[in-house]
Amino acid sequence: MDEPDIVVIGGGIVGSAIAWGAARSEARVCVLDEGDIALRASRGNFALIWVQTKGLGMSDYSAWTKLSADRWPSVARDLQDETGVDVALRQPGGFMLSLSDEEMQRRIERMHRLRQQPRMVDFPVEVLVRSETKRRLPLIGPDVVGALYSPLDCHVNSLRLFRALHAALKARGVEYRPNQPVTSVKREPGGFVIQGDWGTIGAGKVVLAAGLGNARLAPMVGLAAPVTPSKGQIIATERTTPFLHYPLSALRQTDEGSVLIGDSQEDLGFDTAVTNPILSVMASRAVRMFPLISRLNVVRTWSALRVMSPDGFPIYDHSVACPGAFLATCHSGITLAASHATELAPAIAQGGLPAECRAFGAHRFNGPN
Repeated sequence: MDEPDIVVIGGGIVGSAIAWGAARSEARVCVLDEGDIALRASRGNFALIWVQTKGLGMSDYSAWTKLSADRWPSVARDLQDETGVDVALRQPGGFMLSLSDEEMQRRIERMHRLRQQPRMVDFPVEVLVRSETKRRLPLIGPDVVGALYSPLDCHVNSLRLFRALHAALKARGVEYRPNQPVTSVKREPGGFVIQGDWGTIGAGKVVLAAGLGNARLAPMVGLAAPVTPSKGQIIATERTTPFLHYPLSALRQTDEGSVLIGDSQEDLGFDTAVTNPILSVMASRAVRMFPLISRLNVVRTWSALRVMSPDGFPIYDHSVACPGAFLATCHSGITLAASHATELAPAIAQGGLPAECRAFGAHRFNGPN
């Protein structure tokens, strides 16, 4: 009787959002978190809630992403009501700046292909020439030739979001167990037995939200999580007077004044080293976009590992061999946090997956592309 209804394995943004959503559905929830030693994607996120480029190759992903962006204002309000923490959601729309005519044309063509897909959800995107881009972003550099803009894109303070989610878990009675990596998950009559060096816990349902760790855990419950690491590096500058009131796809100013520069992608396995050649390219592009950045001191650089599936889209699954075992993995945990909390988690609490997630099963990797 003391066992939880649901055990969520993974205490990052994805696991925390699912656990919070399940607790709001009156489920008794326990979160098992590997702790700070984990290859936690949450520590390297860029805190964007991004819509305009998502879904080329899978229109369902565009719809899922847009749904999450639409839900974010209510999720931010609910978190603040429950915890008193303002996650600093800012939803002014977002820009993708181009530094050459060729780059601008590639992005326009990509957007056209995205919007022409069958069953594609409609969302607004504007193509801006340089003069209109400069009217909205007066401090851009001379190399900026234009931009794409969508009013749906936004950003948050990811550290406050992480804090708010864990405070909300505590307020709702979720048992959070740090430093408890899982070694095995077994289906037994009546539920699941989850084990580690710390001991054993049972539950009626289990959610695998362990990021790259899902590749090891999923086969234990008849699922597949073919995920691999993709390294991203980030630069953080000192705080400065607010000048960038919109998030960009690879550049944003936080509510506290720091400028974050990111969006690199490297397939180097589990290597998390910070490297100057990559940082220099990122910094150079940022300075070309906004020359005033050249006057700012860099205070920190770091890297983290994205959780990438073979096609880059999320994987959500419910095990046929072990009913009650669920898998949730993606590389856009901040963007999708609202969908995870308001759509995915309540469905899991009821014993299934939402209709919006049917296209994201790992079975899609078993046939022809």
